[in-house]
Amino acid sequence: MITVAEGELELVQRSLDGDLEAWGEIVSRYKDAVYGVAIAILRNRADAEDAVQEAFIRAYTRLGQYDLTRRFSTWLLTVTANVARNMLRKRRPEPPQSFHWPEDPADVMREEELRELVRKTVWSLPDLYREPLVLRYWHDMDINEICRVLGMREGTVKTRLHRGRALVRAQLTEQGVMSDAI
Repeated sequence: MITVAEGELELVQRSLDGDLEAWGEIVSRYKDAVYGVAIAILRNRADAEDAVQEAFIRAYTRLGQYDLTRRFSTWLLTVTANVARNMLRKRRPEPPQSFHWPEDPADVMREEELRELVRKTVWSLPDLYREPLVLRYWHDMDINEICRVLGMREGTVKTRLHRGRALVRAQLTEQGVMSDAI
């Protein structure tokens, strides 16, 4: 059985009792992870920011439905993924906008350049491969958590992770960044 992280249960319980400071602490703890899931799905800063607000509102209003025996972050990120996907379905199809990562002083180093190439390559993947990769490698989620967040079976998540990594490897090989021999 997965349990909530230290102090989470108290914050959730206080939030259920109407303590807005406790909810503020939850928002503070998880805002970056929630934004990360939203941007991975929506690929647009403004929409992701809207999704973050909507996800926290929805989570707060449905906090009574949260199963206290499960990990809170997984539940919250599942809410976020659902909000973002609903927003994605409602908006008209438009060409993906490029996502620009903030400049890093260490960008001159080869290692950072490689990371940036990998990020761009991952962001260029279709949603079905990008979402599991971002949750796994950017948010350090295990397979079971990814299954719950994306609402998929374990085999599907594993297959999409495997194929996503293969696509990244193929694109990096094609760009001459990686060797063909693995």
